[in-house]
Amino acid sequence: MKIKGYDEAYELYERVLASKNKYNLYKEIRPIANLKHMLETSVQLHGDRVAFWQKFNKGEDYTPITFKKALDDVNALGTALISRGLKDKKIAVIGENSYYWAISYLAVVCGTGVVVPLDKELSPAELEQLVVQSGASCVLLSPKYRETFSKMLERNVGNLEFLVDVRAESSEDDVFALKDLMAEGNNLLSMGDRRYLDAEIDPEALGVLLFTSGTTGVAKGVMLSHKNLCSEIMLAPLLIEYTKDDIFFSVLPLHHTYECTCGFLVSLYRGSSIGYCEGLKYIQKNLKELKPTIFCGVPLIFDNLYNAIMKTIKKQGKEKMIKNVLRANAITGKFGLDLSKALLGKVREVFGGRMRLLVSGGAAIRPEIVKFFNDIGFIMIQGYGLTECAPLAAANPTEKKYNRYDSAGRVLDQLDVKVIDKNKEGVGEICIKGPNVMMGYYENPEETAKCLIDGWFHTGDLGYVDKQKYIYITGRKKNVIITGNGKNVYPEELENYLDNSIFISESIVWAKNDERGNNKTIVATIKPDMDEIKNYLGEDAVNAETVKQIIQSEVDRINKPQPLFKKIGKVIIRTGDFEKTTTHKIKRFDESNKEGEE
Repeated sequence: MKIKGYDEAYELYERVLASKNKYNLYKEIRPIANLKHMLETSVQLHGDRVAFWQKFNKGEDYTPITFKKALDDVNALGTALISRGLKDKKIAVIGENSYYWAISYLAVVCGTGVVVPLDKELSPAELEQLVVQSGASCVLLSPKYRETFSKMLERNVGNLEFLVDVRAESSEDDVFALKDLMAEGNNLLSMGDRRYLDAEIDPEALGVLLFTSGTTGVAKGVMLSHKNLCSEIMLAPLLIEYTKDDIFFSVLPLHHTYECTCGFLVSLYRGSSIGYCEGLKYIQKNLKELKPTIFCGVPLIFDNLYNAIMKTIKKQGKEKMIKNVLRANAITGKFGLDLSKALLGKVREVFGGRMRLLVSGGAAIRPEIVKFFNDIGFIMIQGYGLTECAPLAAANPTEKKYNRYDSAGRVLDQLDVKVIDKNKEGVGEICIKGPNVMMGYYENPEETAKCLIDGWFHTGDLGYVDKQKYIYITGRKKNVIITGNGKNVYPEELENYLDNSIFISESIVWAKNDERGNNKTIVATIKPDMDEIKNYLGEDAVNAETVKQIIQSEVDRINKPQPLFKKIGKVIIRTGDFEKTTTHKIKRFDESNKEGEE
């Protein structure tokens, strides 16, 4: 039977094979029409290989789950969901990263209806809003969220009909146990029920509804089709090497497209396996157990790892020795002699001993951190994307000679990029066009019309693109500070300088108008790194005044090379944590984040 959308997928595949793009380093891809087709063809290729590693109970060893077993479970659950009247309805998924989350997502999107991944860090009120906004009829959830959604059921919130607890031992009232639904689905399949198996998927129709959690606090429903996701799954591995021998370490929340597409879906497509971390406090333990080879993280994770490594090196008095090794390695590495392996093995052992590839995304990362991890023997790259692009728009290739530490990445093959409304420096808004670009915002034609114009997605990110189609991001359009004399100041640039100081933990840069509203003062609210300040001054010498002096001296140092309009004119010291989104980005427009001691 001919699969709907396969011809279009094959055309994309042929264009890639015919492309002269030298950055398409790994062309071992195959055409996929939809996510179900992706999973089924992966089973044909890798059926008895391990697809997932899961700890089903605390204290147990990891259990391997094959590609074939995963497909069987998906088919059973999907069949049961259809038998319960959920065909073509919206079904939400919420919970910790796990095999349960994976098969729930796949069972919905591969033939039942539209999957709505929910952010597990949101408050009950926010989750209720999204259930109503999405029109979800069912939620597949882990036990932690059962009470929240049971209360919604009791109050007949939105279209909610029933819940599925993925770990429950038995079903009760309107809460089904996943194991019972699986048994029901398997029984139906054995009796010849093919409603799920034969369900036709329209690759152009809505398949996934994702709600963004931006720094403004406004959630928009991003509509992604199978075509959007499958084009990403086919194109991303051209730049980033995944193999069937890789184990992907899953830490970031799966409801985010970055982890979901680049970690979960691409790994299944390429025949890699996925190992689920038990939680942030178990990262080091699970790394030793799984010995994974690929790890996707946000800059905050890598920044913390980098700082921890550097603090240890300083405490051991090995800073000079490490610098000399890395300097020498830059030369010997050209001749195939890697000195870092022998001398920095203990650092790499923290990652399990087999880690090959580190991928940073979600926000800009400091180039020196990317360089450091590459220098000590990893391949570390950064990519650029947005939920609206499913999400990847650009990535640095995993081939060292094409990896640019200061760039967000090269635009994926078959995607177009342009920069509009450029200033004198050539900086303007980045716009992306391609098969990965979303269908639009759910039930929000006004917002869709603002950012989707003639097929081009206007990202809201400011930057420039070089002749080789590498993207460089300078900031967000809505964050730009326009001074009294019409100059543009990008707060992200100054924040990067500030956060690069060992004495500064985090910062946010903003503008304060004078009493007449004519001139703007550039203000930095800064949270000091008290551990580093105590190490530098000594415990007894630390007080509010000495902390302020050190931070001010760092600001003065950063200000020195800056033109007058870019200089930070006021410093506010903050002792408490900043208010952040669930993706750990500082809420830039939250007034409380500007507060502190002047």
